[in-house]
Amino acid sequence: MKAITQDVYGTVDVLQLSEIEQPAPGAGEVLVRVRAAGVDPGIWHLATGQPYLVRLGFGLRRPRHRVPGGDLAGEVAAVGLGVTRFQPGDRVFGNCPGAFAEYACARQDRFTALPDGVTFTQGAAVAVSAVTALQTLRDVGRVRPGQRVLVLGAAGGVGTYTVQLAKHFGAHVTGVCSTGKTDLVRSLGADEVVDYTRDDITATGGRYDLIVDTAGNRPVARLRRILAPRGTLAIVGGVTEDGVLGGMQRPLGMMARAPFARQRLRMVLALTKAADLEVLRELLAAGIFTPVIDHTRPLAEAAEALRHLEHGRARGKVVLTV
Repeated sequence: MKAITQDVYGTVDVLQLSEIEQPAPGAGEVLVRVRAAGVDPGIWHLATGQPYLVRLGFGLRRPRHRVPGGDLAGEVAAVGLGVTRFQPGDRVFGNCPGAFAEYACARQDRFTALPDGVTFTQGAAVAVSAVTALQTLRDVGRVRPGQRVLVLGAAGGVGTYTVQLAKHFGAHVTGVCSTGKTDLVRSLGADEVVDYTRDDITATGGRYDLIVDTAGNRPVARLRRILAPRGTLAIVGGVTEDGVLGGMQRPLGMMARAPFARQRLRMVLALTKAADLEVLRELLAAGIFTPVIDHTRPLAEAAEALRHLEHGRARGKVVLTV
């Protein structure tokens, strides 16, 4: 089968289109014919091995997983012994290692049914980003109707889902983005939209019950000034390529202060869980949220897709078609 492979860390140009052996499902596993694969900043970090902290979990000298990728949507091609949830031909989406390929294989609980009317491209854009938004709002922020939620980076992959789901939970949502993305964020349901190139949200004097920071560059002390006395600051991502920690100094420093603060200071480490995929499937089927797709590219252009993300130009998600 065709797959994107990498044997060393480096620039995104280390990603190459190769012919490799097709995986076979083991007990409890599902083999999916990939139709589309989502691209997210985490893939960029794993391709480049930057910051160096990444290599502790994914291979010190070379990538532990030769085929990158995570989010995908496609059709079940085969199932292993003991699989009861799916059969060949079922349309599914989820998160699976090695998604940048024609076929990918993982446990059955890594997938859920793709709702009717939802395209493979849309399905491939959901799992990691939407699960992160869901867990941040529900589990970390504990959002309730009427609360004020501020989303920094509201036009990004996680941000677009956070705006939509926060509105679903009944919050009053303010989205922060650049000039060219304000109309998009407003269309997602944001009650207020702030153009950060013109206005400094930390100087407004407003108070928010939850601040979701997906942009990762504002000092924590400044964000706390606009956070309610018992509010929650949730930092999502913000990792860069610089140095050993690569921007993790900010959330790690915040967590060191968290035990002594009345405000809840949290670093979000989301995990894709089967139960949350089911929640998202139901919300997606009901039209509660819609994946925002910046653009699609063929599988062979995986490096170009990651370069587009690296430069911060994406509005929502970038998806590879397979």
